[in-house]
Amino acid sequence: MKKGYNSDIFVQGIAYHVQTEDFGDVYSYIVTKVFKSGTVVKSYKKTYGEIFHQSPNSDSQMLVNAMRSQHREILDQLNSGKLIP
Repeated sequence: MKKGYNSDIFVQGIAYHVQTEDFGDVYSYIVTKVFKSGTVVKSYKKTYGEIFHQSPNSDSQMLVNAMRSQHREILDQLNSGKLIP
C-alpha cells in the first residue's frame, strides 16, 4: 500500500514541500503538511471515517485515492494562490 506522497513546489519564488501520509489503523487518519524552510506552516487532516463514510467495508484503494486527492488539492491551492501559508 502507498504510505504517502511528497512534492516540492515553487510559488512566487518560495519553495514549499508538501507531504501526505497515512498514519495507519492505529490513528486512522491521513495528514497533508505544507513545509516552508523545513517548518510546517499548514496541516490538513482527514479521518478514515470521513474517507470511508463509516463504511465497514473500507478498502485500500479508497484510502490511496483519498491521499492522492488531498495531496493534489493542496498542490492546486498553492499553485493558484488560494493557499498562502
